Amino acid sequence: MLDTHRLMIFRSVVAGGSVQSAAANLGYTPSAVSQHVTALARETGLVLFERVGRGLRPTAAGLLLAEQADAVLARLGEAQVLVEDLRTGRTGSLSVAYFASVGSAWMPRVVRRLTGGFPGVRLDLALREWLPDDPADRSDLQIAVERPDYEAWPGFSVHHLLDDPYVVVLPDDHPLAGAEQVDLTDLAGQRWVDNDFARGWCRRNLVEACAAAGFRPPFHVEAHDYRTALAFVAAGIGVTVLPRLGAVDLPAGTCAVPVVRPTPVRTILAVVRDAAAAAPPLLAALDELRAQSALSPAGAP
Repeated sequence: MLDTHRLMIFRSVVAGGSVQSAAANLGYTPSAVSQHVTALARETGLVLFERVGRGLRPTAAGLLLAEQADAVLARLGEAQVLVEDLRTGRTGSLSVAYFASVGSAWMPRVVRRLTGGFPGVRLDLALREWLPDDPADRSDLQIAVERPDYEAWPGFSVHHLLDDPYVVVLPDDHPLAGAEQVDLTDLAGQRWVDNDFARGWCRRNLVEACAAAGFRPPFHVEAHDYRTALAFVAAGIGVTVLPRLGAVDLPAGTCAVPVVRPTPVRTILAVVRDAAAAAPPLLAALDELRAQSALSPAGAP
């Protein structure tokens, strides 16, 4: 394989017409330039220059190699620019997965920061309620709900974002609507609206809290998502218990009251691919997620 550094020096000698000219242009000694040109001739097995008087003239083979060197060095320069663009986040891609309530609460600001700060980076966004087992499905950054002691896969790291306590959402005219907090056992006799059709960790966390309080949640109506469940509460169909982050934008005629004794809490984590952890776009996304989690009702001091 040709030494591109020697190729660059050889091209400078051809362009300048002499070893001395190339040495002056490159800041090398004439001896160093001559050594590199001699080594290149030895590598290629070609006669690259012939003497004309006291000077040098490229041979036909040398001229052809110089023409090819222009293309090689141009491509090398483009590759160096690409490397710098990737290193600084001016180009490339970032894949981000998130779950629904974070999608509406945090992701618009995260995406705004990334598109404003890194307009050349392609964002691949995916709505995903679970951490995938298949490595091919894993994103560079995934916002996920897991147990506090969750250990990431090899090649990934975990960053804690928020501990999100649960609230009960009630119609404004419900007898418990004016309370500062509600014991979980006080909800045992209510008509519950289920809000997690996926049966994910958020729902399991709630079921475990109810079991600790001595009852099973009496689900009477099954909804597929928080927004639908909240609409059912607004219609007077029942109550729903969900993480506080999912109750930020409540429909008219409803209110949220903290649930205690016990208080279900879900832990929100950022799972980051180690190979992308130092990339400026990912660092910016993680910084914005931390800022949004600090501003959320559960994370605010």
